Amino acid sequence: MVRQAHHERNQQVTIMPPIIQFDHVSVSAHEKTILSDISFSLSSGEKAVLCGKSGSGKSSVLKTLLGLLPIKRGTVYFQQILLTPASVQTIRSCAAYIGQEPMLGADNVRDALLLPFQFKAHRGHQPTEAQLIEVLQRLKLPADILKQQSSRISGGEKQRIALARGLLLGKTLYLLDEVTSALDAESKQAVFEVFSDPALTVLSVAHDPEWLELCNIIFELEAGRLIEVKRHGNT
Repeated sequence: MVRQAHHERNQQVTIMPPIIQFDHVSVSAHEKTILSDISFSLSSGEKAVLCGKSGSGKSSVLKTLLGLLPIKRGTVYFQQILLTPASVQTIRSCAAYIGQEPMLGADNVRDALLLPFQFKAHRGHQPTEAQLIEVLQRLKLPADILKQQSSRISGGEKQRIALARGLLLGKTLYLLDEVTSALDAESKQAVFEVFSDPALTVLSVAHDPEWLELCNIIFELEAGRLIEVKRHGNT
């Protein structure tokens, strides 16, 4: 009896509902189908990458999750909440989306990092100078970048500034589109170390073999369809 109860408790601990779930999702834009019958799930802490040729629908999966593309058929759930125009703000408030050329939204880097803390949801939680410098150091960025004009820093620096902003906000879900494409080896390693944190969930688009090695789930797309799922390098 004791052994059975212990087994049941273990089951309760290990079976967690997925943080993201696509159920037979199809998406069209301009009368063209861009995603067709996509189904997958992602649990908290997992690192997943969407692979495939250009135009296969990888970035469209991220945009669908953010409510930027209308769902023609099927359903998307985030933390067991059905994604609708009314509920999309829930995922947007939890997720950090970082594209290949992030818009920082401010003239200089310091203001870009502090921008979200002007809004009601984060007011009163503004990071200290020490916290700003610490997160920059984690990402191999010098402290004096805070004084730089946003228009004068590189694409790779912009990506890391956007990531730093997500970390300062305590975001736990990261939607990433080719975030290592403009990074040198040292900067890439710093980003890898950040995302090795088991508290962070990642859904990414990438071609970088090193990034694929980091991820424990690979979703392969072709012509808007999910054709293969590999976990830990195995089919």
